[in-house]
Amino acid sequence: MKLIFSDFDGTLTNDGKLGAIFFDVLKLAKEAKSEFVIVSGRSLSWGHFFLTHFDLKYCIMEGGAVIVYKNEQGHICEKNLIGDEEIKRLADFTKKLCTDIPGVIMSADSFGRRADRAVEFAQMSKADVDKLHKYLNDHDVNYSQSNVHINFWCGNISKAIGVQKFMNKFFPKVKHEEVIFFGDAANDESMFKFFSHTVGVSNISEVIDQLEFKPSVVLQGPENKGIHGVYNYLKKNL
Repeated sequence: MKLIFSDFDGTLTNDGKLGAIFFDVLKLAKEAKSEFVIVSGRSLSWGHFFLTHFDLKYCIMEGGAVIVYKNEQGHICEKNLIGDEEIKRLADFTKKLCTDIPGVIMSADSFGRRADRAVEFAQMSKADVDKLHKYLNDHDVNYSQSNVHINFWCGNISKAIGVQKFMNKFFPKVKHEEVIFFGDAANDESMFKFFSHTVGVSNISEVIDQLEFKPSVVLQGPENKGIHGVYNYLKKNL
């Protein structure tokens, strides 16, 4: 595989923690001469963290809205994949949302987000979560749910759209059959639909019945939960 794309939360972590095995995954990819790219709903600021702390050159953040990458000089650069109008509309909408539904709890990393926002739905009452869903639908604002956040945004954003634009810019000659994607959550569904070679780590069992488009391979057993599933699959197949 020339490109290995992976979700972060629940896929490269276990129980919310990033362990030393992550370095083993990166080593496997490097030895196979494969580019490892995180595709995450986490914030732009997290993208900077990934590139400054790990041996990575690219990340696609905020659910496919921003590419963070190192240029030829090693400097970290950003590329927005939606326009300034959508970004401004989102900022204005978020202020109104927090006023209209005081029970909404924004994620701690929302200050570092540009093209989307995240809500800590697990810390909210069910009534407020239901209000949030209705509010987003009524205002025609897009949203998706990962295993940690409800992310919402304005404009046409998905992980698959972000990855398509990323490949067009940085890897235009790589074919789809030379790409693999690992995921575990509902917001990975666009990637399961877009690519033919996709893998769900075993904890995807929590949401797989909700998915119309499922990964081509679904790992089984506690030994394939989260990043252990990514490592075991790559070690066997790369």
